[in-house]
Amino acid sequence: MKTLALVHTSPTLSPLFNELTARIMPDVRILHFVDESLIKNTIAKGFLEKSSMRRLITMVGSGFDAGADAVLVTCSSIGPAVDIAAQLYDKPVLRVDRPMAEKALDAGRRVGVIATLPTTLKPTSDLVRNVAAQQGKEVEIVEYLCEGAFEAVMAGDGETHDRIVAQGLTEGMKSVDAIVLAQASMARVLSTLPDDALTAPVFSSPELGVQRAQAVLQSLSC
Repeated sequence: MKTLALVHTSPTLSPLFNELTARIMPDVRILHFVDESLIKNTIAKGFLEKSSMRRLITMVGSGFDAGADAVLVTCSSIGPAVDIAAQLYDKPVLRVDRPMAEKALDAGRRVGVIATLPTTLKPTSDLVRNVAAQQGKEVEIVEYLCEGAFEAVMAGDGETHDRIVAQGLTEGMKSVDAIVLAQASMARVLSTLPDDALTAPVFSSPELGVQRAQAVLQSLSC
């Protein structure tokens, strides 16, 4: 049986990824590792500190020490540290948001990136640019920050969060070929929108990330 370690920055992500892994890879053993300081310190400082990068790299190593065949990091805000970790270990270290970026670039060259936190907006936009460069594609990034949405949801006001995100999706993401949700928590807003509210496909990271992890684990068995 293959083992996948999931590194989270919030315990609230574990149920979501338990559901996804149970459905997509039921024969894989799942291990969860959580360190809330990674995201909380990044938000407080406004950028990803080297100390947080070191902790993330150590957590990835803990996953491998526990028997993981691959590690999937489920937070986009610390993506640059994941890229570093991938260079330091001989086993696969995966970003949850890379498959999302690839799908968006397949849809067109003008990609909208929408987020509720600036600390997630920038690394997600940078990822799309980097993937485009690696694929030899030209890309134009349209960024949109849903100001006030994160503060609302943290205060327990999910309705305000969803309203702000919906406004960003419908008004801030016009004339793009694809839309990338920098945070998976934003995906719930899609079900509240009319069918004709969006003119471009919307991509979210969790399911695509787990599907990529499954493919990587299968390739290790070959």
